Amino acid sequence: MKETNHKLTIWRILAYFIIYSILGYILETTFAFLMYGVIESRQSFMYGPFCSIYGIGAVAMIIGLRYFNKNNYTLFIGGYIIGSVLEYLISYIGELIIGTRWWDYSYRFLNINGRICLTYSIFWGLLGVYLMKALNPQIDKFIDWLETKINVKLFKTLIAVVILFMLVDSIYSAFAEDWVLTKVIVEKNLNASDKNKIKKKYEGTYNNSEKKSFVDKYWTIEKVLMAYPNLTILTEDNQKIYVKELYPEIHPYLYKRNVEQRGNNNEQ
Repeated sequence: MKETNHKLTIWRILAYFIIYSILGYILETTFAFLMYGVIESRQSFMYGPFCSIYGIGAVAMIIGLRYFNKNNYTLFIGGYIIGSVLEYLISYIGELIIGTRWWDYSYRFLNINGRICLTYSIFWGLLGVYLMKALNPQIDKFIDWLETKINVKLFKTLIAVVILFMLVDSIYSAFAEDWVLTKVIVEKNLNASDKNKIKKKYEGTYNNSEKKSFVDKYWTIEKVLMAYPNLTILTEDNQKIYVKELYPEIHPYLYKRNVEQRGNNNEQ
């Protein structure tokens, strides 16, 4: 294993996660505008400029690629493997827990269950090389600079506060997303699995005046779609339905060029 200049403490790893989540949000937002002509939410949670898959991916690669850091070829192979496995697991776990997919590569060449595909796996490989050889050394310099400007205790406190915010936001967002999916399935009478269970949850919420008041104010379909414009539902017969297509009166973006979108804007 090739030696690195920085010890991977828990605080540095958490700092990586925060920084790369923000960079991922910027990258995804820019990508959506250049490819599809829209400025829309590309964040992982309801609030905050964080695309956490990039944070998780960067941390996993920085830790894992230390064992592949012999040359660019081994870094590419390591990035290809680590990125693909991670992307598949996140997609699978998200669908298992929430019942939706944040992205779908079913229409792309050499995909596996629509969760990963050859194109993006190659991208992960190239990203692994760039990350270890060019980008992360600069991020390390930035973190080192921060540590010279503020004391260690304040540095750790700031990291802890941001991580706590992201944790609370992720839990809040998961409940909000789950409620909207429940509401859409019942009100649009979609053929989803566990339909009776979903209907009971819907009725239980609306039969409680306090819960009804809360969800109708904070967890509206429009608010959740603004955070997750490409939110989908998988029906019992494995049909993928975009929630925004069921509500054409809602425009889940901040800006849209007056041109026809190319392809399916379906990666979150």
